[in-house]
Amino acid sequence: MKRTIVALAVMSIGLSAHAQEMVVKIGSVAPLTGTISHLGKDNENGARLAIEDANAKGITLGGKKVKFELVGEDDQADPRTGTTVAQRLVDAGVKGVVGHLNSGTTIPASRIYNQAGVPMISPSATNPTLTQQGYKGVFRTIANDVQQGGVLGKFIAGDLKAKTVAIIDDRTAYGQGLADETDKAAKAAGAKVVAREFTNDKATDFNAILTKIRGAKPDVIFFGGMDAQAGPMVRQIKQLGIQSAFVTGDGGCSPEMIKLAGEAITPSTYCSMAGLPLDKMPGGAEFRDRYKKRFGTDVQIYSPYAYDAATAIINAMKAADSAEPSKYLPELKKVNFQGVTGTIAFDAKGDIKEGAVTVYRYKDGSWQPM
Repeated sequence: MKRTIVALAVMSIGLSAHAQEMVVKIGSVAPLTGTISHLGKDNENGARLAIEDANAKGITLGGKKVKFELVGEDDQADPRTGTTVAQRLVDAGVKGVVGHLNSGTTIPASRIYNQAGVPMISPSATNPTLTQQGYKGVFRTIANDVQQGGVLGKFIAGDLKAKTVAIIDDRTAYGQGLADETDKAAKAAGAKVVAREFTNDKATDFNAILTKIRGAKPDVIFFGGMDAQAGPMVRQIKQLGIQSAFVTGDGGCSPEMIKLAGEAITPSTYCSMAGLPLDKMPGGAEFRDRYKKRFGTDVQIYSPYAYDAATAIINAMKAADSAEPSKYLPELKKVNFQGVTGTIAFDAKGDIKEGAVTVYRYKDGSWQPM
């Protein structure tokens, strides 16, 4: 009889402890299928690593032990799908969101999160419009396109001493936005824009555009878009015998871009990243090693920023002692900590305060910071 009582008591304690555990869902949205799924998975992996680290610490909120759970969604880099999955995450009861990847999906999705009162932090959407909408719960952990485009325009006209530049964009919010800012900055620095063309984010054949540009003989061709288009574009530039230097933004600053360009890529190929080189980030070297060990693959671009975004949400929850968005949002606005990528603190609009920009050059098989 005593054994039965002891067993029941142990079971009761176990059930009580289990009842005290609270599951907190955090959403992650990125393109997990399609031509830039490698970048989307990179984002998701960064958020997942942050959540696994938080769970290992045994965090409590309101006296209850918390188990953070990542809820991943695939927005296919499509604005319409982006709003659909944003609503799905809201309906699933997520308390915060890391995402989306593309500006074109993040901007319309931000309206859904704002209406639901769910804070979101994008690790990779750089279009300035995102944080200019006046939404209180919208943030990003990466520099915006005004900063990045300004650096690129000055680099093209100054460092590369280009007198003429042709500009191509993929007509997405990201690609066109970055191209517009680069256009303005290049002109302000003294370069002449001799061609302005556009394609789309699904294209692989750029011969018609490039043939038109070839006649203008620009010193530099700038492309605003992702690596899935930038790589084939570099191949076709070589095939057409165009001698222009090639410059692109963070969407093309990936190992995949080098693979896609193949033997056509040369030291006259440049890209920028809205942030420091991984090895120069305060926690970059350690993150790179841990990431490789956990996921068996290399960091692409944005996973360190996704890690910091998820960590910012969790830190704000800890400061508020609550996972309820209305309670931890004021703390999210005040976060200030040393993340993987640098100091994580937001300005009044939700932009990262210290947004660095680095220009890279292709050399000896990899992107090397200049």
